[in-house]
Amino acid sequence: MDLHAPADQPSATAYHIGCSGFHYKHWKGTFYPEKLPQRRWFEFYHQHFRTLELNVTFYRFPQLSALESWYQQSPEDFRFSVKAPRLITHYKQFHDCTQLLADFYGTVQEGLREKLGPVLFQLPPRMNYTEERLVRITESLDPAFQNVVEFRHPSWWLGHVYQELARRRIAFVGQSHPALPDEVVTNSGLVYYRFHGVPELYKSPYPEEFLRRVLHDIEAASHVREAYLYFNNDIDASAIGNARQMLALAGL
Repeated sequence: MDLHAPADQPSATAYHIGCSGFHYKHWKGTFYPEKLPQRRWFEFYHQHFRTLELNVTFYRFPQLSALESWYQQSPEDFRFSVKAPRLITHYKQFHDCTQLLADFYGTVQEGLREKLGPVLFQLPPRMNYTEERLVRITESLDPAFQNVVEFRHPSWWLGHVYQELARRRIAFVGQSHPALPDEVVTNSGLVYYRFHGVPELYKSPYPEEFLRRVLHDIEAASHVREAYLYFNNDIDASAIGNARQMLALAGL
Protein backbone atom coordinates (compact mmCIF):
# COMPACT_ATOMS: atom_id res chain seq x y z
CA MET A 1 0.00 0.00 0.00
CA ASP A 2 1.42 3.35 -1.07
CA LEU A 3 1.73 5.72 1.86
CA HIS A 4 1.17 8.69 -0.42
CA ALA A 5 -1.96 7.61 -2.24
CA PRO A 6 -5.44 6.39 -1.26
CA ALA A 7 -6.25 2.71 -1.61
CA ASP A 8 -7.15 2.14 -5.28
CA GLN A 9 -7.98 -1.54 -5.14
CA PRO A 10 -9.93 -3.76 -2.75
CA SER A 11 -8.04 -4.91 0.34
CA ALA A 12 -8.06 -8.50 1.60
CA THR A 13 -8.67 -7.03 5.06
CA ALA A 14 -12.22 -6.31 6.23
CA TYR A 15 -12.18 -2.92 7.94
CA HIS A 16 -14.51 -1.77 10.72
CA ILE A 17 -13.95 1.93 11.42
CA GLY A 18 -15.80 4.05 13.95
CA CYS A 19 -15.68 5.81 17.30
CA SER A 20 -15.19 4.88 20.93
CA GLY A 21 -18.62 5.81 22.22
CA PHE A 22 -21.26 8.03 20.65
CA HIS A 23 -23.18 9.68 23.49
CA TYR A 24 -21.18 12.89 23.76
CA LYS A 25 -23.08 16.09 24.48
CA HIS A 26 -20.22 18.16 23.06
CA TRP A 27 -20.86 16.59 19.63
CA LYS A 28 -24.18 18.41 19.44
CA GLY A 29 -23.95 21.09 16.81
CA THR A 30 -20.73 19.69 15.33
CA PHE A 31 -21.92 16.16 14.51
CA TYR A 32 -25.44 15.79 15.85
CA PRO A 33 -27.92 18.37 14.56
CA GLU A 34 -28.90 20.94 17.19
CA LYS A 35 -32.56 19.92 17.23
CA LEU A 36 -32.00 16.16 17.17
CA PRO A 37 -33.14 14.60 20.50
CA GLN A 38 -30.61 12.46 22.36
CA ARG A 39 -32.79 9.36 21.97
CA ARG A 40 -32.07 9.51 18.24
CA TRP A 41 -28.29 10.03 18.47
CA PHE A 42 -27.48 6.36 17.91
CA GLU A 43 -29.77 6.31 14.88
CA PHE A 44 -27.85 9.27 13.48
CA TYR A 45 -24.49 7.71 14.35
CA HIS A 46 -25.16 4.43 12.54
CA GLN A 47 -26.13 6.33 9.40
CA HIS A 48 -22.46 7.40 9.20
CA PHE A 49 -20.54 4.47 10.70
CA ARG A 50 -21.02 0.72 10.69
CA THR A 51 -19.29 -0.06 13.97
CA LEU A 52 -19.20 1.27 17.52
CA GLU A 53 -17.00 0.59 20.51
CA LEU A 54 -19.26 0.45 23.55
CA ASN A 55 -17.38 2.09 26.43
CA VAL A 56 -20.36 2.53 28.74
CA THR A 57 -19.98 -1.14 29.71
CA PHE A 58 -16.60 -0.30 31.26
CA TYR A 59 -18.25 1.87 33.91
CA ARG A 60 -21.25 -0.32 34.66
CA PHE A 61 -22.16 -3.91 33.92
CA PRO A 62 -24.00 -4.18 30.59
CA GLN A 63 -27.79 -4.23 30.73
CA LEU A 64 -29.41 -6.78 28.47
CA SER A 65 -32.29 -4.44 27.59
CA ALA A 66 -29.89 -1.73 26.40
CA LEU A 67 -27.89 -4.17 24.28
CA GLU A 68 -31.06 -5.56 22.74
CA SER A 69 -32.22 -2.04 21.92
CA TRP A 70 -28.94 -1.22 20.14
CA TYR A 71 -29.15 -4.52 18.32
CA GLN A 72 -32.67 -3.82 17.10
CA GLN A 73 -31.90 -0.25 16.03
CA SER A 74 -28.72 -1.00 14.09
CA PRO A 75 -28.35 -2.17 10.47
CA GLU A 76 -27.77 -5.84 9.67
CA ASP A 77 -24.09 -5.29 8.87
CA PHE A 78 -23.36 -3.30 12.04
CA ARG A 79 -20.73 -4.57 14.48
CA PHE A 80 -20.28 -3.72 18.15
CA SER A 81 -17.07 -4.01 20.13
CA VAL A 82 -17.73 -4.17 23.86
CA LYS A 83 -15.40 -3.02 26.62
CA ALA A 84 -15.29 -5.25 29.68
CA PRO A 85 -16.29 -3.77 33.06
CA ARG A 86 -13.54 -2.16 35.12
CA LEU A 87 -14.70 -4.32 38.03
CA ILE A 88 -13.00 -7.19 36.21
CA THR A 89 -9.97 -5.45 34.73
CA HIS A 90 -9.13 -2.72 37.23
CA TYR A 91 -10.59 -3.58 40.63
CA LYS A 92 -10.32 -7.37 40.67
CA GLN A 93 -7.66 -7.62 37.95
CA PHE A 94 -9.02 -11.03 36.95
CA HIS A 95 -8.86 -12.45 40.49
CA ASP A 96 -11.92 -14.58 41.35
CA CYS A 97 -13.76 -13.41 38.23
CA THR A 98 -14.97 -16.70 36.77
CA GLN A 99 -18.67 -16.01 37.37
CA LEU A 100 -18.39 -12.30 36.55
CA LEU A 101 -16.77 -13.09 33.23
CA ALA A 102 -19.33 -15.78 32.44
CA ASP A 103 -22.16 -13.35 33.18
CA PHE A 104 -20.53 -10.61 31.10
CA TYR A 105 -19.85 -12.83 28.10
CA GLY A 106 -23.34 -14.31 28.31
CA THR A 107 -25.05 -10.94 28.48
CA VAL A 108 -23.23 -9.38 25.52
CA GLN A 109 -23.72 -12.51 23.42
CA GLU A 110 -27.43 -12.69 24.17
CA GLY A 111 -27.96 -8.98 23.62
CA LEU A 112 -25.89 -8.39 20.48
CA ARG A 113 -25.95 -11.86 18.88
CA GLU A 114 -24.27 -11.95 15.45
CA LYS A 115 -23.50 -8.22 15.64
CA LEU A 116 -21.03 -8.80 18.50
CA GLY A 117 -17.47 -8.17 17.38
CA PRO A 118 -14.38 -8.11 19.63
CA VAL A 119 -14.53 -8.00 23.41
CA LEU A 120 -12.05 -5.42 24.71
CA PHE A 121 -10.20 -5.81 28.00
CA GLN A 122 -8.35 -2.62 28.96
CA LEU A 123 -5.88 -2.94 31.82
CA PRO A 124 -4.90 -0.18 34.28
CA PRO A 125 -1.68 1.85 33.71
CA ARG A 126 -0.16 0.65 36.99
CA MET A 127 -0.41 -3.00 35.94
CA ASN A 128 3.04 -3.84 34.59
CA TYR A 129 4.08 -7.09 32.95
CA THR A 130 4.72 -10.21 35.00
CA GLU A 131 4.44 -13.78 33.76
CA GLU A 132 1.91 -14.55 36.48
CA ARG A 133 -0.34 -11.72 35.30
CA LEU A 134 -0.05 -12.80 31.69
CA VAL A 135 -1.11 -16.33 32.59
CA ARG A 136 -3.95 -15.11 34.82
CA ILE A 137 -5.34 -12.90 32.03
CA THR A 138 -5.03 -15.40 29.20
CA GLU A 139 -6.49 -18.28 31.20
CA SER A 140 -9.46 -16.15 32.24
CA LEU A 141 -10.68 -15.27 28.74
CA ASP A 142 -13.22 -17.41 26.91
CA PRO A 143 -11.68 -18.52 23.58
CA ALA A 144 -15.15 -18.70 22.00
CA PHE A 145 -15.05 -14.89 21.71
CA GLN A 146 -12.86 -12.46 19.77
CA ASN A 147 -10.87 -11.26 22.78
CA VAL A 148 -8.56 -8.24 22.49
CA VAL A 149 -6.41 -6.87 25.31
CA GLU A 150 -5.23 -3.28 25.69
CA PHE A 151 -2.26 -2.85 28.00
CA ARG A 152 -1.50 0.56 29.43
CA HIS A 153 2.00 -0.10 30.79
CA PRO A 154 4.90 -0.14 28.28
CA SER A 155 6.44 -3.28 29.79
CA TRP A 156 3.90 -5.44 27.91
CA TRP A 157 5.30 -4.66 24.46
CA LEU A 158 7.24 -7.94 24.24
CA GLY A 159 7.52 -10.60 21.57
CA HIS A 160 6.80 -13.25 24.17
CA VAL A 161 3.54 -11.53 25.10
CA TYR A 162 2.48 -11.25 21.45
CA GLN A 163 3.19 -14.94 20.90
CA GLU A 164 1.41 -16.16 24.01
CA LEU A 165 -1.67 -14.10 23.21
CA ALA A 166 -1.61 -15.36 19.62
CA ARG A 167 -1.39 -18.94 20.84
CA ARG A 168 -4.70 -18.37 22.61
CA ARG A 169 -6.20 -16.40 19.68
CA ILE A 170 -6.13 -13.10 21.59
CA ALA A 171 -5.22 -9.88 19.79
CA PHE A 172 -2.79 -7.40 21.33
CA VAL A 173 -4.42 -3.96 21.02
CA GLY A 174 -2.30 -1.35 19.31
CA GLN A 175 -2.90 2.24 20.28
CA SER A 176 -1.86 5.82 19.77
CA HIS A 177 -1.38 7.24 23.27
CA PRO A 178 1.01 9.96 24.50
CA ALA A 179 2.78 7.60 26.93
CA LEU A 180 2.87 4.33 24.98
CA PRO A 181 4.34 2.78 21.80
CA ASP A 182 2.13 3.47 18.80
CA GLU A 183 3.07 0.50 16.64
CA VAL A 184 0.41 -1.61 14.96
CA VAL A 185 0.69 -5.07 16.53
CA THR A 186 -0.34 -7.85 14.17
CA ASN A 187 0.00 -10.89 16.40
CA SER A 188 -3.17 -12.49 15.03
CA GLY A 189 -5.52 -12.39 12.05
CA LEU A 190 -7.48 -9.68 13.87
CA VAL A 191 -6.05 -6.18 14.31
CA TYR A 192 -7.54 -3.84 16.90
CA TYR A 193 -6.23 -0.27 17.10
CA ARG A 194 -7.39 2.65 19.27
CA PHE A 195 -6.61 6.31 18.55
CA HIS A 196 -6.65 8.16 21.89
CA GLY A 197 -5.24 11.51 20.73
CA VAL A 198 -1.61 12.71 20.56
CA PRO A 199 -0.16 14.95 21.89
CA GLU A 200 -3.34 15.99 23.73
CA LEU A 201 -5.06 12.91 25.09
CA TYR A 202 -8.68 12.49 23.93
CA LYS A 203 -8.45 15.72 21.91
CA SER A 204 -5.77 16.02 19.24
CA PRO A 205 -6.83 15.26 15.66
CA TYR A 206 -4.54 12.98 13.66
CA PRO A 207 -2.76 14.10 10.49
CA GLU A 208 -3.44 12.11 7.34
CA GLU A 209 0.15 10.86 7.29
CA PHE A 210 -0.32 8.99 10.56
CA LEU A 211 -3.59 7.42 9.42
CA ARG A 212 -1.90 6.25 6.23
CA ARG A 213 0.94 4.74 8.25
CA VAL A 214 -1.48 2.68 10.33
CA LEU A 215 -3.22 1.40 7.20
CA HIS A 216 0.12 0.62 5.59
CA ASP A 217 1.25 -1.42 8.59
CA ILE A 218 -2.00 -3.39 8.60
CA GLU A 219 -1.82 -4.09 4.88
CA ALA A 220 1.83 -5.16 5.19
CA ALA A 221 0.75 -8.09 7.38
CA SER A 222 -0.68 -10.54 4.86
CA HIS A 223 -2.22 -12.75 7.56
CA VAL A 224 -4.54 -10.02 8.83
CA ARG A 225 -8.12 -10.60 7.72
CA GLU A 226 -10.06 -8.17 9.89
CA ALA A 227 -9.26 -4.78 11.44
CA TYR A 228 -11.21 -2.75 13.96
CA LEU A 229 -10.10 0.89 14.18
CA TYR A 230 -11.67 3.20 16.77
CA PHE A 231 -11.16 6.89 17.45
CA ASN A 232 -11.28 7.97 21.08
CA ASN A 233 -10.21 11.61 20.56
CA ASP A 234 -13.76 12.78 21.16
CA ILE A 235 -13.03 16.34 22.35
CA ASP A 236 -13.88 18.88 19.63
CA ALA A 237 -15.37 15.91 17.71
CA SER A 238 -11.90 15.10 16.36
CA ALA A 239 -12.92 11.44 16.36
CA ILE A 240 -15.67 12.08 13.82
CA GLY A 241 -13.39 13.83 11.36
CA ASN A 242 -10.62 11.26 11.69
CA ALA A 243 -12.97 8.28 11.41
CA ARG A 244 -14.48 9.71 8.22
CA GLN A 245 -10.99 10.37 6.89
CA MET A 246 -9.88 6.82 7.66
CA LEU A 247 -12.96 5.38 5.95
CA ALA A 248 -12.04 7.32 2.81
CA LEU A 249 -8.38 6.24 2.97
CA ALA A 250 -9.45 2.60 3.34
CA GLY A 251 -11.67 2.97 0.30
CA LEU A 252 -14.93 2.44 2.22
